[in-house]
Amino acid sequence: MPSLISDFDITNLCSQLNENSGIDSNLYDKYHVKRGLRNSDGTGVVAGITNICNVHGYVINEGEVESIPGQLIYRGYNINDIVANVEAEKRFGYEETAFLLLFGHLPTEKELSGFSSYISLKRNLPNGFVEDMILKAPSKNIMNKLSRSVLALYSYDDECENKGLENEMCTAISLIAKLPVIMTAAYQVKKRVFDNESMIMHPIDYEENTAQCILSLLRPDRQYTNDEAQMLDRLLMIQAEHGGGNNSTFTCRVLTSSGTDPYSAYSSAICALKGSRHGGANLQVINMLDNLKANIKNWNDEGEVADYMRKIIRKEANDGSGLIYGMGHAVYTISDPRAVILKKKAFELAKGKEIEAEFRLLETVERLTPEIFTEIKGSSKDMCANVDMYSGLVYRMLGIPEELFTPLFAVARMAGWAAHRMEELITGNRIIRPAYKAVAKEKEYIKISERK
Repeated sequence: MPSLISDFDITNLCSQLNENSGIDSNLYDKYHVKRGLRNSDGTGVVAGITNICNVHGYVINEGEVESIPGQLIYRGYNINDIVANVEAEKRFGYEETAFLLLFGHLPTEKELSGFSSYISLKRNLPNGFVEDMILKAPSKNIMNKLSRSVLALYSYDDECENKGLENEMCTAISLIAKLPVIMTAAYQVKKRVFDNESMIMHPIDYEENTAQCILSLLRPDRQYTNDEAQMLDRLLMIQAEHGGGNNSTFTCRVLTSSGTDPYSAYSSAICALKGSRHGGANLQVINMLDNLKANIKNWNDEGEVADYMRKIIRKEANDGSGLIYGMGHAVYTISDPRAVILKKKAFELAKGKEIEAEFRLLETVERLTPEIFTEIKGSSKDMCANVDMYSGLVYRMLGIPEELFTPLFAVARMAGWAAHRMEELITGNRIIRPAYKAVAKEKEYIKISERK
């Protein structure tokens, strides 16, 4: 390659770009722009209609937002009822939840058995896929590898552009089956290449359900307890879907509306979930918890905990953001039903173990946050713990590495993304194309010889 000298000054050009792209924040009010597709009262702009999920955290009473206990409803069924019935029968529920989301009704025993078996049979990756797509192109970030691998599967599918409903459903179920295998393989390769640790690749056990499969493929000895597998199963159930307006699901629906193939739509959803403002919050809670543990001597002393929390909110401690991670939600106000379910199950599993003290420390943070925020910020807005408050610590209790916290979210949410893609294909019939107000003034073209 010849030696080239370039006077391309990217630093100066980016500085100019920053000046040229700046927008006066007052213009958003002037043109009534709903930034983030949120109304001024915090409610979401209605962009569609869905049969799949209702995320309910408030009601509008005579024009005012009124807080209510949070509700998460899958296809008309309250998540609390779904989980409670699965718990009562001491069985696993993620496959049933995925079936409900995809097909719109609760499966019979025969339907569930057939669906679960079909998922197991579809776990296998194409011949050479692990070697060619994962081993030869390792990634430090597992979400990046998940997204690229889903895109790569397009090349192995002879019907990749067939958008018939049956073919779309087969593709979706195949990805629900394969994502745990891709995730664990990508993690093993990451360990070997970037962490200088041993890489262990287990064969698929076709008798295992999704939660069991994940633990089995991750652990060197493949051993796990039934309680551990059911704990992970509950996490998958409550993270499987959260309405059409969340960022990754909306991304999937936007791409679907363009007429693109399923692999592109699902890969884009994974990319959206990768963002720290969406899928990475549970890791931020874990980092905050480690900071609390390091700086609070007596975790049982609420006064000491409260004093340190005040430092965090004043941006004097932790990461300087002023945020108590795991607290607050865009929709839920009084409670997040996912957090309530997860907290109860997690405390049952942690009872009597060393990690129970960490759960109790988070519980103290959850209880104290609203009053401390009111004290410092003067805000009396309802604030509840969201699912991220406890999910990261549950993953840690199960021995799941931090690199997989967000990928596991993607594994669970694949069912919800697929349900929304099907709905968009069946009922959308129009490309999603919101408007942006252009505020740049017209300029007269300058000849290149006259530019400075």
